[in-house]
Amino acid sequence: MRKVIDSHLHLDKYLDNEILMMMKTLDQVDMLISVSYDLESCKRNSTLSKSYQNVKTAFGFHPEQAIITDEEMADLFQWVYSHIDEMIAVGEVGLPYYLRTSSSWSSSLEPYKELLEEWVKLASKNNLPISLHAVYDDVPTVCSILEKHSIEKAHFHWFKGVDTDMDRIIRNGHFISLTPDILYEEEIQVIAKRFPISQMMVETDGPWPFEGPFSGRITHPNMIHQTVRQLSELKTISIDKTYETLYVNTRNFFDI
Repeated sequence: MRKVIDSHLHLDKYLDNEILMMMKTLDQVDMLISVSYDLESCKRNSTLSKSYQNVKTAFGFHPEQAIITDEEMADLFQWVYSHIDEMIAVGEVGLPYYLRTSSSWSSSLEPYKELLEEWVKLASKNNLPISLHAVYDDVPTVCSILEKHSIEKAHFHWFKGVDTDMDRIIRNGHFISLTPDILYEEEIQVIAKRFPISQMMVETDGPWPFEGPFSGRITHPNMIHQTVRQLSELKTISIDKTYETLYVNTRNFFDI
């Protein structure tokens, strides 16, 4: 069995014709977990999950953007709660690492931490896994929030961070996922070697574009197969065992 699951992408950000072509050309990609960016994103993902049986969706508010008004946020949470049966996870949520490094940043991090905690509470209350945008210096803060609410099923998508943060994630039983940049980014290769495959998944984060052998190409879930092959080599685990482990990990994590 060499089936895979794209554990994190933004399917709603593709054009309709791109999605149609993607669905026609999937190669042993069993399911797509489409995370959301805002309310409109949640609504489109909801529609896509009803149109395509292999699309599962997570609802949330991406942190790399300005926080909306209290009224708008209340509308988002109200919509999410009214569609709670459709979602298999909370996501994408987290803290705005890259936004804070931009010249336009003039906000406080506190509102983002408070918002993340609300999403963590929602996940805890409804026994849902949570897909997180948390990298580098933000990982300890996010881990503390997860620990405060006894969250077990947490997914640090496209993880980047130091060894001590990896150790904390491993101890807490959380997961990370790897993208196609494992083929050309030494930083990601080091993480892949160190982190246990029993707590790994794979993703594309499409339509985010990749470099190296993927340069100039629209990001497609089929790219995951190259990720798996590279991981197999780095871990010195057979290709079949690597496929099987990642597939089972993802199905168990999202309960699908």
